[in-house]
Amino acid sequence: MSISRLTKSLLVAASFFVCVFSQASFANDADIETLGKKVTALSKAMIDADGKALNALSSPALSYGHSGGHIENQAEFIEKITSGKSDFVTINVSDQTIGISGDTAVVRHILNADIKDGGVPNTIKLGVLLVWQKQAGDWKLLARQAFKFPPPVTQ
Repeated sequence: MSISRLTKSLLVAASFFVCVFSQASFANDADIETLGKKVTALSKAMIDADGKALNALSSPALSYGHSGGHIENQAEFIEKITSGKSDFVTINVSDQTIGISGDTAVVRHILNADIKDGGVPNTIKLGVLLVWQKQAGDWKLLARQAFKFPPPVTQ
């Protein structure tokens, strides 16, 4: 019994698509794992006030939004952390989701932290949206926006 040309072509095409989509899924899984590690590294760098690590993790085009509405660029964000004006003592992240579209990733989570802003101890709970962009093969934090959690109820 001979397989028709059309059947052979369909089998080759199907095999091609299986390979392509398997690779895309594998790459996506690897990027999701990498992004999870980047979020952990960002939290550690914030706790350690490690300016070099914060610079390496973030994009020069960073837009860092606070829950109170204040916006910082990369230099302002790093300076506030490294100067101790914003001192993260602990950071715990929960309910994290990661979605990837091309070279852009959206990470959402709940951030619970013990901080000392201006030396005054406080505990915060915030919702956080992080936007990461793959730049020269490495994921960089492009934008961050925090919001009060739970958000206010609207009527």
